[in-house]
Amino acid sequence: MSAMRLPDHSVHGSADTTVFLLHGAFGAKEYWRAQIAALANAGYRVVAWDAPGYGISPLPHTYSVEVAAEALINLIESVGGPRNVLLGHSFGGMIAQRAYQMSSATQRARVAGLVLSATSAAFGNPDGDFQKEFVRARVAPLDAGKRIEDFLPAGVQKMMAPGAAGPLVDLVKAVVVTMRPETFRAAIAAVARYEGRDVLPLICCPVLSIAGALDTTAPASVMEKMAGKIADAEHIVMAGVGHFGWAEQADAYNDHVVEFLRRKCG
Repeated sequence: MSAMRLPDHSVHGSADTTVFLLHGAFGAKEYWRAQIAALANAGYRVVAWDAPGYGISPLPHTYSVEVAAEALINLIESVGGPRNVLLGHSFGGMIAQRAYQMSSATQRARVAGLVLSATSAAFGNPDGDFQKEFVRARVAPLDAGKRIEDFLPAGVQKMMAPGAAGPLVDLVKAVVVTMRPETFRAAIAAVARYEGRDVLPLICCPVLSIAGALDTTAPASVMEKMAGKIADAEHIVMAGVGHFGWAEQADAYNDHVVEFLRRKCG
């Protein structure tokens, strides 16, 4: 993996603290538009990536959270600053946690904080019935010959609060249809295989856990337990929000993140 080219990414602003925006399994760097603007306007440097397999970033032959985490470590080494914050949403939150654990002591010292958004520390037993059904149900439309655009926008809408609407909701749905089917399959399988509960006690930097009260994909109660196993973690629950709080209530979400960064991360 280390010999591969860096994942595609964009860089915005200039500051000593760089915030890396790590999208979820259904996404790409383009859907962070509101967060890039808010963070850059607040005085932070922002790097938004396309994880391996997304956008024009190549899809590795073998895909896992660990493979993506290694790519992230390489990206931070290449374009990161003296202080770096990893903001990971859903799948991106898993990648952020594993990248922290896989980093050297020197690399960890440059991580000023983590923002874990609608994510989890594990998905349980990869051979369990729930995990198998999770993968089967999500790839079933592809197996039936449907295209990403035929089913994923509606699936994403169901992960949000009832009635969620607006330009950023529309943006999420427009971005997810750009996913390649092979990436969709690989990412879903990677999520279902992930086990990272051993990482939580190792995290020594400040952590903000952001959950949506209506999120059934990464329930607030599960995220609260995750945050409780991290030494310096804060947990907040956004009312009236599903899995995509940063799109459903962007201003409130951005305010939470910026306040945490200013108070805890420099």
